[in-house]
Amino acid sequence: MKNVERAISNVLRIGVLTSIGLILVGILVTFAHHPSYLVTPGDLDRLTHPGAAVPRTVGDVLRDAAALQGHAIVALGLLVLIATPLARVLVSIFAFRAERDRTYVLITSLVLLLLLLSFALGGILG
Repeated sequence: MKNVERAISNVLRIGVLTSIGLILVGILVTFAHHPSYLVTPGDLDRLTHPGAAVPRTVGDVLRDAAALQGHAIVALGLLVLIATPLARVLVSIFAFRAERDRTYVLITSLVLLLLLLSFALGGILG
């Protein structure tokens, strides 16, 4: 059980730290490419306005982040943060399976199914 707790802890720690790192890098890249955001309120308003041009799909985020666009790197950091609990559940399933604990494999698999269903419904309804 100690190995399971350690694996889960590592997944959560790595996910959150990676997310924070990506968000910080994205912010730095954004302000490096657009230093006027620091001194011109109108420019910053265009960045944060609800109609601002931001990546809308995972593909857009990956493409724009690879092109070193700061807003996409921030969005990638947020996606990593969202994916971290999902990764934690997946690690739990494999850990419980390795321990041959069928009850927890079933319960954790149901949690995974509910998470995926919520993502799917959020994409359809959101």
